Amino acid sequence: MRVGILGAAGYTGGELIRLLLNHPEAEIVFANSESNAGNLIADVHEGLYGDTELRFTGDMPFDSVDVVFFCFGHGKSEAFLKEHTIPSNVKIIDLAQDFRIKGSHDYVYGLPEINKADIAQAQHVANPGCFATCVQLGLLPAAKMGILTHDVIVNGITGSTGAGQKPGATTHFSWRNNNLSVYKVFTHQHLYEICQSLNQVRSEGSPVISSPLGELNDKTVSIDFIPYRGDFARGIFVTEVVYLPESIDGDEVIAAYKDFYSTAAFTHYTDKAIDLKQVVNTNKCLVHCDIFGKKLFITSAIDNLLKGAVGQAVQNMNIMSGIDEQAGLRLKASAF
Repeated sequence: MRVGILGAAGYTGGELIRLLLNHPEAEIVFANSESNAGNLIADVHEGLYGDTELRFTGDMPFDSVDVVFFCFGHGKSEAFLKEHTIPSNVKIIDLAQDFRIKGSHDYVYGLPEINKADIAQAQHVANPGCFATCVQLGLLPAAKMGILTHDVIVNGITGSTGAGQKPGATTHFSWRNNNLSVYKVFTHQHLYEICQSLNQVRSEGSPVISSPLGELNDKTVSIDFIPYRGDFARGIFVTEVVYLPESIDGDEVIAAYKDFYSTAAFTHYTDKAIDLKQVVNTNKCLVHCDIFGKKLFITSAIDNLLKGAVGQAVQNMNIMSGIDEQAGLRLKASAF
């Protein structure tokens, strides 16, 4: 597969290049960055010294590639497509949020755990958000069971790379180190795609799932999401509390979770409690459940740059291209 990358100088661009350089069936044709055109990729993404002599380019030879990745900031993909024409035979995987919500476009929402068949037929894929991926994968089996009948409490903490490479008041080291803060309480932009996916799989007759600021009544439940900025570079750790109906017991819930992910390539249910280091530098999502009376306590964890971004994007490329879903993604977590 001949690959082009737009917005290649940021964190996601660097991680994508790292993955594709080691992908057995991919060749990077161009890595576009207007501000770095002509510079060696390894001079910007210094972890790639010795791995590539490729340079950034200001050109975009779309007729020379099979697939192009958009590593833009949110809102820039739609604007780019209004000003540029990409050949209809070139597949697009967009890492921004522009096309994640269903509408007057043909982008398939790229969460393989529920949309793999559609991704395989897609020409255009909207890659899920990082928090959205981790939150959804914790709640999807519960939605399918129809047990999301009360408001769901979700807390999630993310590493600083989730804010992108451009420095900001809440991202630089001296502020982030040994610090913790909340942001976008109940209003995080990923709530819309989270609710979209949960409603896609929810059992017939169960309440509609909404954000806490959406339309709420006796036929809806809300996802009350509180995001935290963590004092670490990468990873997302999420906890979720679901109130179980009287007719459901814990063993039934855990069996349903194991069944839901039994064929997933990268999402795994584990009987043991999980921690963040088990997933950092991998494309895995780990999910674990505990039962406390009639409360279901769910933990899920991912690497925000991999399963939460470019790892999942490469996974989608593999599915779209009809090759091994795990190609180029057999990454191992460090024990320390």
